[in-house]
This record gives sequence, structure tokens and C-alpha cells, in this order.
Amino acid sequence: MKKNEVNVTPWEVSGEIDYDKLIKKFGVSKIDDKLLNRIKKHTKDLHLMLRRNIFFAHRDLNWLLDEYEKGNKFFLYTGRSPSGPIHLGHLGTWIFTKWLQDKFDVELYFQFPDDEKFLFKKNLSYEEVQKYTYENMLDVIALGFDPKKTHFLINTKHANILYPEAIKVAKKITYSVVKAAFGFNDSKNIGEIFYTSMQAAPVMVPGTLKNNKKIPCLIPLAVDQDPHFRVARDVYPKLGYPKPAIIHSVFMPPLTGISGKMSSSNESKAILTTDSPKEVEMKIKKYAFSGGKDTLEEHRKKGGNPDIDISFQYLKFLFEPDDKKLQKIYDDYKSGKLLSSELKQILIEKINSFLKEHQKKRELAKKQIDNFLFK
Repeated sequence: MKKNEVNVTPWEVSGEIDYDKLIKKFGVSKIDDKLLNRIKKHTKDLHLMLRRNIFFAHRDLNWLLDEYEKGNKFFLYTGRSPSGPIHLGHLGTWIFTKWLQDKFDVELYFQFPDDEKFLFKKNLSYEEVQKYTYENMLDVIALGFDPKKTHFLINTKHANILYPEAIKVAKKITYSVVKAAFGFNDSKNIGEIFYTSMQAAPVMVPGTLKNNKKIPCLIPLAVDQDPHFRVARDVYPKLGYPKPAIIHSVFMPPLTGISGKMSSSNESKAILTTDSPKEVEMKIKKYAFSGGKDTLEEHRKKGGNPDIDISFQYLKFLFEPDDKKLQKIYDDYKSGKLLSSELKQILIEKINSFLKEHQKKRELAKKQIDNFLFK
């Protein structure tokens, strides 16, 4: 790939992403005010990630709401492919998913495809993947999902449920379709070629278990995961299931700049949920890309650029829920009244306050895992 070239796949995100172009490329629909108002009719308020266009696009969300208004309740499906520790970028989708679960009072099937990263990452052992699966489950539980309505599906542990559905999908997808969708060449192992079928399977599981194939499904995900469902969505109707609705989020950028997305494979570019207060402070002060000017005098005179400043972007994503406070920070930074160091300090305090509580809940989650595993 050429330097600065944009690349968005389920396994790699790089470059400065134009989300309007991505909407056209992926064939998804932009979330507009009319749709937001329709959601608000049911939820009474809008999550900050909807208000601020963090979740920006969708597939068939109007159809899903049509079904919901007819009394045909949907279920949620999202997941985490365990290949490392959890960082803040992962949490946004799950926090939003919990909000959906609470507002619509629906079940969630949460997939841990422990087979995926084992198949796709050459240097990752099966034993390492199992360790990360356990650690990642703790972070999900710590967010407060309802254990009575949240079901963890681990691909290798729940193969008896997932595999029968996956092979039905696989039979309908040709190798040429997979190659075209993902850019695969002949060097890919056969597990990689089959994997999309496993990611497609949870859409079918509730309908199969309840002998009702017409249960609608909503999948909140980061937009890089959409290609799996572009392939699978054409298959579901052939098997008697409705196409799942999907709601897409933008990426939380790495600490070092607005291009690409946060990744735990480079810990200097990511804040982990297990980081200590000192680690958070060090990472933000050392690595967080600033939109400020080079000198104090110039910054006071000309102001900073919050649109490229990572500390501001993280506040916008998750850590300042009050829109008025966020706007004041934006205006003060842009005018030069607020310095980069002061903006970073606001973020440090917000993240450390969040992580202090999250880490307590994460510890308690060690005794709760069995309550979440699908039985």
C-alpha cells in the first residue's frame, strides 16, 4: 500500500478517512435528522454518540424501527475478536450498545470469535487468544450489561450452536465473492476464507433457537466490520431470515493523530482499560496530538484547532457528555483562551475518573463470567 493511502478493511484501517466517501463506497445510508427524531421517539433522548455523529451511517434502520413499532422486537448483536487488551476505542461501540439494550429492553448476543485472530495473525497462538478472550470478557461485563439479557458466544466453545448456521451461510458464498469483498489472494489459509460465515452466524441463532426466523437483528459496529455483512446480508433471505440492520460508527483515532484508528498492538497509540493513572497521564502528555500553536504567544493570539486535537476528540467521543461544556471547551480552545496543556489535563482527569470505576467493576466481573456465557 502506498504511503498515506486510505485503507479500511476488517483487519486494517489506515490513512485519513473521508466518511462521506466511505458511505458511497460501502453503499450505506447516512443517519439524518429525520431518523434521529424517529429513534428519539422511542428512547426519549439521544446518546451522545448519535448527537455528535459518532454513529453516522446505517443499513435498514428504518425497516428495523418499522418492525419494532409493529411489536416485532429486535435483538442486538455485536462482538470482539480477542487478540490483545481492550483500549478506549473498543469501549465506545459497547457503551452505545448498552444504551440500546437499556432503552429498547432487548437481548444482546455478544460474539467472541476466538478463531478469527488465531487464523489471521500468524504470530498469535491459540493459548494467547484464550487468555485475551477471558480478559476481554471482563471489560465487557464491567460496562454494566444486563446478565439476564446478555449472552456471550465464544466461537470455539459454542461451535455446536454456531457451526450449523455458519455452514448454511458458507454454502451460499463462493470463493470469488470472498476474494472480491476482501481482496484475498491465493496465499490465504482456508480458515480465513471461511471466517465470514462464523461472523454471520449469530444473526441466525436467536431465530433458530426460538423457532422463529423472523426476529429482526441490529448490529452496532465500527464501519471497518461492514464488509463481512455486505457479503452475508444477501444470503440471509435465501435461508429464510431477514437482513440484519446495521448502525456504523466512525473510529476513535490513535493518540498520535486523527488518521487511522486506535490499536492495542501499539500501546503508545492507545489508552488501555488497565492503564494506571500515571500511565494515562504519561501517554496523553507525551503522545496526544495537539491542535495548539507552536508557542504560547501564538496560541493565545491565533487559538488552537480542536478539530484535529486528539484530547478534544476523545472528549467528544466519550468523556464529556454535556454538550454545553464541550462547546465551551471548543470555543475556548479555538480562541486561545484554553491551552493545549490545560485541554490535556481535562482529558486526563476525565479518563482516570472513568477508569477508576471501570477497573473496580472489571475486578468484580471475574466472578460474573458464568452468568454471561450462553447456555
